[in-house]
Amino acid sequence: MTALLEIDGLNKSFGGLRAVSDLSFVVREREILGLIGPNGAGKTTVFNLINGVFAPDRGRVRFHGVDITGHPPYHIARHGLARTHQIVQPLAELSVLDNCTVGACFGRENLSLARAGAAAREAAVFTGLEDRLSTPASQLTIAGKKRLELARALAARPRLLLLDEVLAGLNPTEIERMVKVIRSIREQGIAILIIEHLMQAIMGLSDRIVVLNSGQKLAEGAPTEIANNTAVIEAYLGDPALATTLHGGAQP
Repeated sequence: MTALLEIDGLNKSFGGLRAVSDLSFVVREREILGLIGPNGAGKTTVFNLINGVFAPDRGRVRFHGVDITGHPPYHIARHGLARTHQIVQPLAELSVLDNCTVGACFGRENLSLARAGAAAREAAVFTGLEDRLSTPASQLTIAGKKRLELARALAARPRLLLLDEVLAGLNPTEIERMVKVIRSIREQGIAILIIEHLMQAIMGLSDRIVVLNSGQKLAEGAPTEIANNTAVIEAYLGDPALATTLHGGAQP
């Protein structure tokens, strides 16, 4: 498969802290790539470097063959790259539909307000929010706000979707529903780069996985390879539950 996103030698420091160090990987067309690692490994910083929240100290980010290194987030969104956030950030006083319309207006297709409204409704229905279109975002449950984050990003009609812990805080039933939505997104031809701490879910979803530790790439490969990688298991030993899941191998 063709490389859609190319990360080449990214470095980022905050004061004396090296958050990301010489990181390189690719996301291919129509692929789900998992990005995992212990807390503080630099995963969300990588997302912020990709979508322009931070500029790297060194290294390049190329998307769809275009160098987007250090471009502002609104410019990168126009190229077809959208994201969700680990801590949900809805426009609290706006309705679900209006939140999604904002995403559509600033997305890849530069839609007019009327066409953005149609794209917003489509994304909200796709993520299961069809009964909440007029509900203020502030009144949604955690699961509802997670779905809204996803719907707003999808309304931008991206080529690549960055998902930052979209399953966090959900109960098992909600997780199952969200996993089905993520799989359906890939079936539409959208590539996904996903950060997740729920190992069973990410092992089952991902085609490949990149493991970060202290800002560096520790390993890369298929879920079964990662699950049985000694260095990866050792990196997770501080969390016995995660280490046990990894040692048990990838889940179907």
